[in-house]
Amino acid sequence: MPDWLNTTIFWLIQIIMLVGLFGLVVPVYPGIVIMWLASLGYGIVNGFSSLGIGLFVVITLLMLVGTVIDNVLMGAGARQGGASWLTIGVALAAGIIGTIAFPPIGGFIAAPLGVLLLEYARTSDIKTAWQSLRGLATGLGLSVVVKLGLGLLIMILWWLWVWKG
Repeated sequence: MPDWLNTTIFWLIQIIMLVGLFGLVVPVYPGIVIMWLASLGYGIVNGFSSLGIGLFVVITLLMLVGTVIDNVLMGAGARQGGASWLTIGVALAAGIIGTIAFPPIGGFIAAPLGVLLLEYARTSDIKTAWQSLRGLATGLGLSVVVKLGLGLLIMILWWLWVWKG
């Protein structure tokens, strides 16, 4: 492949990776999946060496962790804030349904609203309901930090693949 084409492919994939990385701060934007797709595209275009296969497997595992970590950390935060397991399950379902019914922000509104309303209905105490909601928000903030770290690691592994593969 000519050098100019390799350079063009590198910068195109790099821009997609950066868009995915910056998108990780938006809870409804699948930035980590976009980064994974960019690395898959790179592998398809340039081939998968032994090193490339190994790194792509690790990138895939990081992407899978990144796609579920926000739900795990938000649920853990809500639980630590006092929310019941039923509330957490319903809030998760509300988030999924909200995202499908009213993309892209439906889930971002439905899950916290579900926690607030269900905890208020369960405890009849608005302070307790707000505490559960704050726990959910804390978990969301922590998940953004973790996903940014995973995204940076994915980008570093891809750079290693480009330069060593």
